[in-house]
Amino acid sequence: MNLAEGVQSVSFGILGVMMIGAALGVVLFSNIVYSAFLLGGVFISMAGLYLLLNGDFVAAAQILIYVGAINVLILFAIMLVNKRQDFSPLPSAGVRKIVTGIVSLGLFALLSTMVLATPWADATTTAPTENSIVVIGQHFFTDFLLPFELASVLLLMAMVGAIILARREYLPEPTTPSQTVLTLPERPRELVSSGTDE
Repeated sequence: MNLAEGVQSVSFGILGVMMIGAALGVVLFSNIVYSAFLLGGVFISMAGLYLLLNGDFVAAAQILIYVGAINVLILFAIMLVNKRQDFSPLPSAGVRKIVTGIVSLGLFALLSTMVLATPWADATTTAPTENSIVVIGQHFFTDFLLPFELASVLLLMAMVGAIILARREYLPEPTTPSQTVLTLPERPRELVSSGTDE
């Protein structure tokens, strides 16, 4: 193992610990704003893993789109809705936690089996024959143009809906007729004579 492989292994371990810790924080924190910030940490850790895999464009797109756009949109939606109601405990919360734990352990066992069954030693790194940015750009503007535009419209609709939900709480209450309106008495105007007094 040379120095470059050691640095890659250490970087992979740090990024993996960061990702798992931030993902656990997203799930376990009761404050939804902290969960949204930790979701940004998960996205940044994934961008670091893409850099380790020589996917520089995918890493930059991960930071620009997920951290810079989607995570900020989630934070704006959370802060605009501004739900002040506390979470009330559900009667079947224990059963849900048990089911969630079983599903999570099943997914962990499935992924662990896949990792152990994959022959990682046979994987060879081949240099890409064509620039990946050019290929991704061609696919974006030819094959995947409609889903790309539909996703942007969907995000715009989500933001407009969050703004409408947030402004609904600040609509003024209709005034009832029993309330008295305070007004200042109007001062009588003095008559201006057109000529001079004799």
